[in-house]
Amino acid sequence: MHSVLVTAPFCATETRLYEHGTVIAEGFASDQSQALLHEHPEAVLWLDLYRPDAADLEAIGSEFRLHPLAIEDAAQPHERPKLDRYAGHAFLNVYAVDITLDNGTSTVTKTEISAFITERALITVRKSPSNTARLTERWDADAKLTDAAGVGFLVYGLLDEVVDGHYAAGMRLDQAMDSVEDTLLEEGGAPRAVRMRGIEIRKIVAQLRRVVAPMPELVGAAMRSDLDLVDDRLRPYYRDVEDHAEHTVDTVEHLRDRIEGLLQADLAEQGNVLNDVTRKLAAWAAIIAVPTAITGYFGQNLPFPGFEKWWGVLLSFGLIVISAGSLYLFAKKRGWL
Repeated sequence: MHSVLVTAPFCATETRLYEHGTVIAEGFASDQSQALLHEHPEAVLWLDLYRPDAADLEAIGSEFRLHPLAIEDAAQPHERPKLDRYAGHAFLNVYAVDITLDNGTSTVTKTEISAFITERALITVRKSPSNTARLTERWDADAKLTDAAGVGFLVYGLLDEVVDGHYAAGMRLDQAMDSVEDTLLEEGGAPRAVRMRGIEIRKIVAQLRRVVAPMPELVGAAMRSDLDLVDDRLRPYYRDVEDHAEHTVDTVEHLRDRIEGLLQADLAEQGNVLNDVTRKLAAWAAIIAVPTAITGYFGQNLPFPGFEKWWGVLLSFGLIVISAGSLYLFAKKRGWL
């Protein structure tokens, strides 16, 4: 049976209808979706919801017969990346990532994208701002696949765009570590600002790892025959996305090990410097201690210039200040203080 939406969603929406590799309609109201699908039996739909509330999701869920648990997951933020199967549809949750590195600062933007995958529709739910133009451009570039792949083509475009973003983020972080690595490996240990930069990149890598680690398994699950999403023509494209996802995971793991190794090497270098300073100070202390011990043992207290004179006190005080200040400057210049 064919139903009509009782209540259309009030959130911002984007819509497209593909048929035989061509966009035959776009920008139409979401409550026209079912009518257009009924009018074009071979067409597939993309419906995007931007920051929908509970009522918006309920309206879409009722129209497309979506499972309540899937609707709940789409409403909740910070769901883990996953692909769940329900009767009549699947639920997908992924994160698009964009990293900007500028003048020693890093900006990480994560966009959570939930998606309901039905037989003839891909319904995406975005919970934060993102650029959907890149996604539609990806579909337009390979629109010929829609003729045979159906809604699986739309899912492929989404996964491909997300995974490519993950890989690009990993490459940017790897390049950022090059300059940090050169300074961290310098003799004497890195300045604190560089060390903190390395720690900042390590935190970003940890965030990225949580996003990219589940992706190879997720793409593999999308290719399962019982899901009936990927046909023989589209399967090589999904395998390509899976390969890129695995490559991205390897890159992030390598980057994490690289950062940890560099920070440990810098810590070891700092320890070596500290040991060297301690050895020098101990040597000076031993040199000074020998004559001090001898004169103290024999109780030597000889007259000195200014002995029992008023200016003698000023002379001794001046010598103390000059000698202590010289030692301070000497230690400061070598980084001991």
